[in-house]
Amino acid sequence: MIAQHRAEYPLRLMCRVLEVSPAGFYAWQRRRPSPRQRQDTQLRVQIAAFHRQSRQRYGSPRILRDLREAGLRVSRRRVARLMREAGLVGVPARRFRLTTRSDHAHPVAPNHLGRQFAVAVPNRVWATDVTYLGTEEGWLYLAVLLDLASRRVVGWALAPRLDRHLVGAALDRALGRRAPAPGLLHHSDRGSVYASGDYQAQLTARGIVCSMSRRGDCWDNAVVESFFATLKRELVQREHWASRVVAHAAVAEYLAWYNLQRRHSQLGYRSPIAYETEVLHLDQAA
Repeated sequence: MIAQHRAEYPLRLMCRVLEVSPAGFYAWQRRRPSPRQRQDTQLRVQIAAFHRQSRQRYGSPRILRDLREAGLRVSRRRVARLMREAGLVGVPARRFRLTTRSDHAHPVAPNHLGRQFAVAVPNRVWATDVTYLGTEEGWLYLAVLLDLASRRVVGWALAPRLDRHLVGAALDRALGRRAPAPGLLHHSDRGSVYASGDYQAQLTARGIVCSMSRRGDCWDNAVVESFFATLKRELVQREHWASRVVAHAAVAEYLAWYNLQRRHSQLGYRSPIAYETEVLHLDQAA
């Protein structure tokens, strides 16, 4: 403080008020930063760089993983302190509403998944759901399918209407990209778009087994609900979109980043694609 305000107040006056000797002040000025202080300075630069790479989305747990992967031995407490001092924060969690419409006459499937979200093999269980995004032009609906083995978004589609064409497009995209063997378990809520005859025919034609959550129980599809919470927190709540076209581009960029780079706590802080490559040994060409 004395060094910062030397141009405004007499040195001896500030030393007397702050109970610091002038000799002590001059000795402090000549003293070089300690090794710990120099390390903190270097860490601040690296933390800020990783925070920018995450689009200002990461808090200390994921920044810590970035630092350790870069070969730095540092504690989470130290990272949290340096981020706090620099005013760097992750994006806080918030709740959001669901879009399910289960008041229909279509048949519903049993809950074959039964909250068994730990899946060891890719292309064995996909979970899906729909959420909405606001733009100045009106609502935009996003349908996604996640592979539960890696939490990867294997298919998605956006449209201004929530209907069977939207979820059908997301399913077609996933099937075209992954080509799973017959017997894949497809889990969703009881929404009319998933229970419709057209969508069920798509599943049957590919030998896919349908599973549906119990009525009004969001925990039966917790993985996709968690993904949507992350999407809302890290992208939607931080953006204001003038058009559906702009929103579409932002969502596409986020989903690509999510699959390739975003560290997932359930995957040992790997990204979905890194987990598929390193742990599941999945050929990414598939």
